[in-house]
Amino acid sequence: MKKTVIVVPTYNEIGNIFQVYEKIFKAVGDLNLLIVDDNSPDGTGTVADELAKKDNRVSVLHRKGKLGLGSAYIDGMKWAVDNGFDLVVAMDADLSHDPANLPRMLELTSEYDLVIGSRYVKDGGMVNWGVGRFFISRLANFFCKWILAIKQEDCSGGYKCYRANLLKKIGMDNFFSYGYSFQVEILYRALRKKAKVIEFPIIFVNRHEGESKLSTRELIQFGWTVLKLRWLAWFGQV
Repeated sequence: MKKTVIVVPTYNEIGNIFQVYEKIFKAVGDLNLLIVDDNSPDGTGTVADELAKKDNRVSVLHRKGKLGLGSAYIDGMKWAVDNGFDLVVAMDADLSHDPANLPRMLELTSEYDLVIGSRYVKDGGMVNWGVGRFFISRLANFFCKWILAIKQEDCSGGYKCYRANLLKKIGMDNFFSYGYSFQVEILYRALRKKAKVIEFPIIFVNRHEGESKLSTRELIQFGWTVLKLRWLAWFGQV
């Protein structure tokens, strides 16, 4: 079996982290979990350390502060590659990504370099989303597909499984986006490396506990990231 790690960034997720831990290992027992905590004021990092003490499948990467979702994934993926993992799964800490999908994701990596849990393919969808958030998400994905000529339906989703060899090809030191827009940047960089990519349907459930970290600033950065990627691609720099 391929050596697999789940990378879960956290910031003030004390109400969710233990449930995420339980659900992941209920879905698949033979893997590892890396919690990347940005010095959460609510004590999420302390709870993560307690999980790591009682379960050697759990590791914790502590960072000095809130440095952005994308940079948390970058640090987590670097750690995974450096520690010899074959597969790296990116998953949110708020239970919006159902760990029950993990077996299917891992199975698909036998044929594909990148597996995307997609909200926008047949049988996928969202639960507990307002009309405004749904509209923003669809508009963002349309923008990505139009500007970057991406064929995948869900460009901004965060539930993904990567082969470590793909991450090595991409180069984890090449990223310039450190927030939510990291999701479209890593997808685009993977496609530029001719990665075999597949989407399979998931139901995205709006967070159970805590507050969303998505802000107007993140949305502006998302648009800038897409335009910058197009510019870099014109000059063969991505």
